[in-house]
Parts: sequence; C-alpha cells; structure tokens
Amino acid sequence: MTYRIVHKFGGSCLRDSTDLDRIAEVIQGDHQSIVIVSALWGTTDRLYRAAKEPRYASRLVHDLSAQHLRFAPGLDTSSNAHLFSLVLHSIKDSLRELAQRPKDQAALNRLLASGERLSALVVAHRLQQKGIDAYPLGAEDIGITLDGNYSATHVDLQASSTKLNRDTLKGTPVITGWFGEGHNGELAVLSRGGSDHSATAIAHLVEADEVILWKDVEGIFSINPRWGVRSDTIRYLGYQEAIELSLMDTPILHPSTIEPLIEFGIPLHVKRLHGKNNSNFTTIGPKKQNAYLKGIGCLPNVMSLGFSHNQVDAHQRHLVEILGKLAKEGINWWGLESRMGDSRLIVSQHDMHRAKEVFTKSNISPEIHQHLGLISLIGCDEKMLERIDSTLEKADFSLTWLSKTSHSARVALDGEELAIALEVLNKIMIQQVDSSQPMIEHS
Repeated sequence: MTYRIVHKFGGSCLRDSTDLDRIAEVIQGDHQSIVIVSALWGTTDRLYRAAKEPRYASRLVHDLSAQHLRFAPGLDTSSNAHLFSLVLHSIKDSLRELAQRPKDQAALNRLLASGERLSALVVAHRLQQKGIDAYPLGAEDIGITLDGNYSATHVDLQASSTKLNRDTLKGTPVITGWFGEGHNGELAVLSRGGSDHSATAIAHLVEADEVILWKDVEGIFSINPRWGVRSDTIRYLGYQEAIELSLMDTPILHPSTIEPLIEFGIPLHVKRLHGKNNSNFTTIGPKKQNAYLKGIGCLPNVMSLGFSHNQVDAHQRHLVEILGKLAKEGINWWGLESRMGDSRLIVSQHDMHRAKEVFTKSNISPEIHQHLGLISLIGCDEKMLERIDSTLEKADFSLTWLSKTSHSARVALDGEELAIALEVLNKIMIQQVDSSQPMIEHS
C-alpha cells in the first residue's frame, strides 16, 4: 500500500520563488504527497483591502498576475493557462459585484478564495517543471464541505467523506486550503489559519499516514516567544495536550487542527521549511510518553467573577443557569473554581463586560477580580504540580488551581510580573532530567 503524506504550506512558506524549489525537494520520495496550500504571502490581506475599495479592481488583477508569474514564469502559456485566466477574471467579477453590493458575502468569499486558487496553480506549475506529476484542485471541486454557510469553524467530515472524489487524488494533487462548499451550496471559508484544519481534515478523509505542517519556525516552543522567554522546541505532544496549548496560547496551531487526526491516530509534524536541523521539530500524536512539564500556555489579564449562596442547591441552580447563558451568548469561560455554595468563573478581559451583563440579568452581583494571568501547564503529573506550586509561591506568586486533567492543569496567577513567573517555570522545564523526555514515536 502506498505511504501517503499530507504536506501543508502556509503563506509564510510562500514568500519567494526559492520557497517553491524547497517545496519540490521535501515532497519528492517513494511516497505519495498530497499538497495543501494557502495563498502566497500577503495576498489574502490585499484581497481583503480590495474588497473595501473595489474600484481598484483592474490594478489589483494586473499586480496579482505579475506577482504570481514571477513565482511561476510560463504559467500563462502552460496547460493551466485557462485556469489562471479564469481566476483573474473571477477576481474582476467579484470586485464588480462588491462595488454594487458591498455586503454580498458570496462575492466576498469568491474574491478571497482566489488567493488560494492562484497559489495552487503556481505551486503545481513549478512542481511540474521539476518533473513532479502535480496538478491544481479546488477544495470544493473534490467535495470538501464545511459545517456552515459562508463561514464555518470546521470541515464537515461526514458530508465531505460522502462527496469526496477520490479518483482525482492521483499523482501529486495541489489542493486549496481554507475554504470549501457550505451547506447552502455557496463557497464558505474557515477562520484565518483554517488551512491547517483543511490539511488535517483531508488527511482524515484519505486516511493518510502522516501530516506535515511546514512553517517558518522550528516546531512549537515550550513558551510562546512573544513573552520574551527563550525556550526550547517541544519534541512531542499528545493530541489533547496540543489542543489545550492551541486554545490557550500558541499561534502556531489553529485550535481545530488536531481533532480530525484522533480517530485514525495520524501523527502530525510541525517543521520549518528552511530549517538547518531537520531533527528539530514537534510531533503530535497519541499519548505515548511519561508525564513531565512540556509547555506553558498563557492568557494575560483574565478576570474572575465570583458569587455565592448560603444554600448549596440554590447556588448550583444559579451556576447551571449562568453557564447556559454564557454559552448562549458565545462567551468562553476558561476556568471554574466551585466549592460548597461558592463559585468563581474565569473569563478573558475582552469578554468581562458581556459576562458581567449575564450575571446582572440573572440578578447576581459578582465579585470581580483581575488576575495577572491564566496559566496552562501541559503534560505534568501531580508531583510536578506540587513542585510548581511551591516554587511559584516562594517567588511571591499566589495560585488558584482551577482544573486538573491527565494532560494539563489550569491555574489563575497573581503577582507582580507575568514574565517573571514564566521564567521560573522555564527553569523548572530546563532542570527536568533528560531521561524523562519521551522518544518520538510515529504511528
């Protein structure tokens, strides 16, 4: 049976023509490659801007044509020249429609999807020049269906499995990420970054052997570099660990990226396209390692809303009511500390005012407290959590433990400076015995 790898290349790996040469290098081998692409670097942003100023249509089309031909000279005279021309004309038509109907979501989606369509044409053309049997495919043309109308959060795996035209997936297909057909038959798009989810959804549909997300960074770091703490790349994450980290902090993974892989145990690798050390990357898969502190997710400036009632049963009814109303309003809560007649919910600072309104409408006046941050500790066991608790308290931080699972623990943190707490936690990770590190296992 053919070994099948899904490769996904984001816009950060499509900055210039040398990236295409590197893409050709990494997909060659004795396996079948399925390639998922985002738009070329910066293209989607240009299309968004043009949607607000559609009178610049002709100039935009000329500029995009020139840009993509710089990446793939000869595309306009190749066997796919008619498709290239068709996409460019579609951009003009979409902009014309938006000039007349600025809120036309179908026209906007057709405009935005053209970035991925052009990218698929460019990548397929360059791969063909390298002797690779590559050809471009639109996601909706092969049956990829999303779980909404116009916008969506996930690929509808059941509908896509029924519609998927597997006969088209021969050789090296280069498939557009990020969009598909909505349930109403119109084009629908995922949230920004959703092309990673497209890649893992397609891997699920074809039962691929592995997925590689090619980035401009060497895997996922233990601590997000935005905090100014120098940390190492995480070698291995279990599926649930990766989901928790993506929800809490890391910009590397879209939160819905992991879910399609779980059923078939498909491993995911996050690698740097131009990495000097090919062994330095992150693998995500079924949990097959000892517990140790692997990574730290962090949400700064979270708020807690506390309330109590002297009757436990009444308090529980109020809590269930509040949680239901928060869900109805689309307000995420990140932690819940609840004891006999006393509860405290954690929400982001961004959602605090809306959350407070929910409490007020339920005739509850919550006690509000701002925390330094919400920390998610990935992968460690109870013994390590006790060490972390003791170490942070000695560093003058106070901790409110909110939840503990087999893959992570969340804690609200109070103290002087968040970066100092992260430095302390990073030292704990560094001090861990090397023998506790798991071997990377590929399913």
